[in-house]
Amino acid sequence: MCNSSDQCFAARYSDPSAMRLNLDEASHRIVAGSIQSAAPAACRFTTASYCLDVDQAEAVESTARSRSYRPSTPCFELTVSRSEQKRPDVRYLLSKRPIALLSLVPRPAVLFTAGAVSGAIGKTLTAPLDRVKLLLQTSGGLQKGAVKQAVRQGGVWQALVAIGRTEGIKGYWKGNLPQILRVVPYSATQLYSYEVLKKRFKNEMGELSLSARLAAGGLAGMTATLVTYPLDTLRLRIAVDPSMRSIRGASAALFREGSYNAFFRGLTASLIGIAPYMALELATYDLMPSEVPGFAKGFTAALFATSLCYPLDTVRRQIQLQSAGALGARQAFHNIIQRDGVPGLYKGFLPNALKNLPNKGIKLATFDTAKDMLGRANHAYDDELVKWQRALSIKHSSSGLT
Repeated sequence: MCNSSDQCFAARYSDPSAMRLNLDEASHRIVAGSIQSAAPAACRFTTASYCLDVDQAEAVESTARSRSYRPSTPCFELTVSRSEQKRPDVRYLLSKRPIALLSLVPRPAVLFTAGAVSGAIGKTLTAPLDRVKLLLQTSGGLQKGAVKQAVRQGGVWQALVAIGRTEGIKGYWKGNLPQILRVVPYSATQLYSYEVLKKRFKNEMGELSLSARLAAGGLAGMTATLVTYPLDTLRLRIAVDPSMRSIRGASAALFREGSYNAFFRGLTASLIGIAPYMALELATYDLMPSEVPGFAKGFTAALFATSLCYPLDTVRRQIQLQSAGALGARQAFHNIIQRDGVPGLYKGFLPNALKNLPNKGIKLATFDTAKDMLGRANHAYDDELVKWQRALSIKHSSSGLT
């Protein structure tokens, strides 16, 4: 004899071998033949087209008996059906507002991808000018023949022609693979770090001072440089040494010259040079009027920062090229001044400007566009979420579930 309606329900409807519970989606638990509920839920029976709860079990069973209906032992699931979902799913968003799907992707992943892809495209398109810049900065490096002569004459066009005649079309993109391997994590780390640091450096009023903005840009540039510096050293060695044909060969040569330390030659000069450069570039970009197109903002910001910081980059390249790591930044600076005078600090500036300014314009504008798209995606998702929950509430009201 059952002492309670719950026990009667358990006696008539429970069959441990036929039950299927999804504990992740429902808060019901079967304990000692009874059902305990921590929150309202519905039991979906596979042998009926209606949903029952514990309180309705006796009434339904009585009605079934009066109609001479003998239900077989049902197999039920304590799950939340598709229509009970609290948030819109991918299929719904794809049919209603596709842009809202972007809000489902973690923000760091969106920003990393935007920075990486834009940086890789810009670097690849401007690779020929980048190689000429490196050759001019290092006075031809380890090159010989026509390329060496053209570089010593200081002509950008002559150097481009000499590379094409001596090495063919592929020569313009020599060293581009390690450059791409470097620029993808570099751009992602740099731009994402800048966004994180800006939020960290805001004051209690949520404002970001000029000094804090400059500090965020400088630290972001130093972080990205430290992470990717060995790849930059490899890229330089392949670009200026005609005997280097692959990343493996360049790595072996550097390892023979100075073990792991050879991959970090000039790191101090690089960090000193990149901090003011990135601080000026990123802060200038952010502080320019929003009405200015993104590409123009990036171009102008890069021109301003490059004009002030290019000599430090030339000193860094001279240090990286040394087969022995004894040359310091001060000595390298003195050697350049003694050999070429002040103009020697700006060797390769023209090809660097031609390749770097459009590249920075593309990269910063693309990154800015990605942030705008992410903001629109979040707004679209919020709108669809409100519509989804409103429709769900109306459905519950009409079905008597609320």
